[in-house]
Amino acid sequence: MRSQSEPAAAGPGSITRPPLVRELLLVAGLFLVYKFGRQLATGHTAEALHNAHRIWDLERTLHLPSEVDVQSALLHGDTLVHLANTYYATVHFPATLAFLVWLYLKRPAHYVWARRVLALVTAAALVLSFTFPLAPPRMLAATGLIDTARVYGPSVYGPPSSDHLSNQFAAMPSLHFGWALMVAIGLIVATRSRWRWLWLLHPAITLLVIVGTANHYWLDAIVATAMLGAALALTHPPHRTATTAGRGTRTLVPDEPVLAGAGR
Repeated sequence: MRSQSEPAAAGPGSITRPPLVRELLLVAGLFLVYKFGRQLATGHTAEALHNAHRIWDLERTLHLPSEVDVQSALLHGDTLVHLANTYYATVHFPATLAFLVWLYLKRPAHYVWARRVLALVTAAALVLSFTFPLAPPRMLAATGLIDTARVYGPSVYGPPSSDHLSNQFAAMPSLHFGWALMVAIGLIVATRSRWRWLWLLHPAITLLVIVGTANHYWLDAIVATAMLGAALALTHPPHRTATTAGRGTRTLVPDEPVLAGAGR
């Protein structure tokens, strides 16, 4: 008789982890295509500044909170604004990468789902950066905002005219916020801890940081949220259900077998 503590044999419905080398190439490609694709959309300074005025005026028409108020709160002390700049510069990519690595190791089916969602959002953001170049609020004198990274450090950007590593006229959508929100949603969906909702602090802090440092408008985050919502609607996550076995023993049924071995 099989002991209740003995692990069950892998059945046809078990989840197979995608090949590591292929996934490394796919994830690296996801980062690099967006990074270098944005550079191809540079050189639209006048249009980007014109669009910035339009976005700023639209936010005032919609009576959205002023970005100035958030930045004023950060500027109460050098330490706080320095921490915000550091968060902006160092958390975005490492947090997203750590999220994908954890899912790959612990929740393979959720990893495939999350990777697909991030790919869709990133592709949509790349298209928008070509069709709607947008200067960040720190470049728009009418906002009254300052470039906190340049004044207090650390900064990930150089002068726009000589910065060949990034396209600073691609403020919309904010992938800083979009990816942070996906990290939170992914961890909430993939885990069962009663504390999992605290992951929403990551996108909440990210939102305050990107606005307070004058790198993004509120609408940049709103558009990123809409894109993420569309990607989530198109890419359904695997389900996890619970059944009872033996004397109150709780057994989790594996994620949907339809995703087994999925790597596309």
